[in-house]
Amino acid sequence: MFSLFFENFRISIGSVFANKTRSILTALGIVIGVLSVTLMGTLISGLDRSFENSMSWLGKDILHISRYEWFSDMEWWEVKNRPRLRSEYVEKIRQRSKYALAVSPVMQRGASLAYKDKETQTEIFGTNEDYMETISTNIEQGRFFTETEDISGSRVTIIGHGIKEAFFEGDNPIGQYIKIDNVKFKVIGVLEKQGKFLGFFSVDKQAVLPLGAFNRIFSKRGWMRLSVKVPEDKVSEGLDEISGIMRQLRRLKPSEKSDFSINQTKAFESQYNTLKFAIGGTGFFITLLSLIVGGIGIMNIMFVTVKERTKEIGVRKAIGATNGMILSQFLMEAVTICLVAGLVGLMIAYISSIFINKIFPSTLPIGLSIFSIVMSIFVGVVSGFIPAYKASKLDPIDSLRYE
Repeated sequence: MFSLFFENFRISIGSVFANKTRSILTALGIVIGVLSVTLMGTLISGLDRSFENSMSWLGKDILHISRYEWFSDMEWWEVKNRPRLRSEYVEKIRQRSKYALAVSPVMQRGASLAYKDKETQTEIFGTNEDYMETISTNIEQGRFFTETEDISGSRVTIIGHGIKEAFFEGDNPIGQYIKIDNVKFKVIGVLEKQGKFLGFFSVDKQAVLPLGAFNRIFSKRGWMRLSVKVPEDKVSEGLDEISGIMRQLRRLKPSEKSDFSINQTKAFESQYNTLKFAIGGTGFFITLLSLIVGGIGIMNIMFVTVKERTKEIGVRKAIGATNGMILSQFLMEAVTICLVAGLVGLMIAYISSIFINKIFPSTLPIGLSIFSIVMSIFVGVVSGFIPAYKASKLDPIDSLRYE
């Protein structure tokens, strides 16, 4: 049995390479199908990894209180007219909440950072000493500012890893002075490298300042949010409690709508799942279409092949070949074309995944690679069966007479 299998495989390989142009054109649909499904899997794999990293940075146990709701369909003017958040809410939330483990006001605005002859545009954050409790990163070098430095408005800053690389190039930045909008700040710490948020923009190019210094120097320009850390197993209870406290602080009546939003990573998860479904659906449609077109092309070529080799079939049957042998031979040819096409598509996908990995970390899933090869073989079996069956049923005498 094994000898027959290898003999059919040898004949199939010879037939494929004897008609190179025809085989390439026939297999093109399968190549595109395998390429699309594997690239789709690679893309989703990279997005999943980047999304998980980004969500860990935002924190699943962090409640982000803001005037704005993430991914909201509210009218712009309605959100714009909401009262601003105040830094004095921080202490009141601490006093009234039993779930709040850390409360941090965060002012944010764009600014220019400069060191010697180097300059960059980035985001700066004004916050308090609880800030590090509300983000999933640590101090790589130096320290964070103290409550005393915040209250006194000390001109100290903690810079992101990207600023360290851009400005200091391996030198120790601790104790050095950088200019933020032409105001000198002393670098006292460096944040760990965090990479890109959702794989698109870096969160390493930032500077964190004491809120006291931020408000005094920048005159409260920018927008504020409050970050509240709650126990991981009490997120729902914490959300309800913080919402009630905020309504009290805003003096809202029970019948009035909340004029603030409490955002969580669930909002991103919902949008991400929609995006992933769209990518997956598009990839599946392209894959299915390519495989159907490729399968039809292979079926047509196999009918042509059977017709061209009718006399050969008659000779093989005349010397003792059974219907099963003839069927397996031609079925093997269809499968071989699809297998070679699948391997070519997989090789192109692997090379492409290397370039995708440069945009955001991603790998070609091994399971998907195996599935794509199995899928190629399946298409070969389905598209080659009818021509192979027709070949096996040819009458040997009529076949020998065929010209």
